[in-house]
Order: sequence, then C-alpha cells, then structure tokens
Amino acid sequence: MSKMTDYAIVLMTRLAMDPKGQHAAADLSAQVEMPLPTVSKILKQLARAGLLLSARGAQGGYSLGRPPEAISVAEIITILEGPIGLTECVSTPGECGQEAHCSTRAHWEQINQAVYGALNEIKLSDMVQPMGAYPIRFRQLTRHSGPLPTDNTTR
Repeated sequence: MSKMTDYAIVLMTRLAMDPKGQHAAADLSAQVEMPLPTVSKILKQLARAGLLLSARGAQGGYSLGRPPEAISVAEIITILEGPIGLTECVSTPGECGQEAHCSTRAHWEQINQAVYGALNEIKLSDMVQPMGAYPIRFRQLTRHSGPLPTDNTTR
C-alpha cells in the first residue's frame, strides 16, 4: 500500500468519527497532521469515486457519501490503488510471462480473495472503535492441508 492510501484510510476514519458533519480540508489537515495539498488531493479523489460528498461555500466541506458501516477498507484501497492483488497475475492479468504455465496462479487467486475478503469485512465504523472492541473474523479457507507451523523450523 502506498503512503497516499494509508493517509486516505486515516482521513476516512477521521470523517467517520463525525459522519454527518461537514469537514473543511484545512481542518482535516490540522486534525490528522498531514499537509493540506496531500489532504486536498486525497479528498478530491475519494469524492470523485463517490465515497465523499463535497459542498462549496462558507459552510461547505466534505462528508461521507454513505454511513461508515457501509464503507470498507478494501473499497478505499481499491479507489487509490486499483484492484487489490498480491501478484501481477491476479491484479493485472497478462503482465507476467509465466502466467500461462504457472502452477501457483490458482493459489495466488485464493490468497488474494482471502486478503480482499478480510479487508472488505473491516468497515469505517470498526476503525473508529478502540482496538479489541470488535472481533475480526476471517473465514476458514475451504482447502486446508493441515495445521500451520508453530515455529520457524518449517518454512
């Protein structure tokens, strides 16, 4: 993930703390201690994607386009980074010269789906809660070859 994506998640979490309020870019910049040009760029990108609403004028600013429980971390990442993929063959088919005969591609697709699923389960409403206040549940993978190693001897 890029620094801009990290910043976007921080900004969206800050907005989720007051989901009905209008927030000026300058105020958000001061609250999260990020440079105003960076904050403005991210807010515009999120507004173009529909996650934020923007209003001009003295009482204007940015607000969430949907309730915090309806916006996932995966959605924010996808807007800033594009499709979530741990390898090129999953995120951008045709980019890898090994793709046609790769024996691990299906496994990467399964791993990618698990990562996306986990990120999609985490909502902005979860992000505003203190750590440990909400359980993160990962679904069990359907194909499991046995217990995971518990020490560093098997890698």
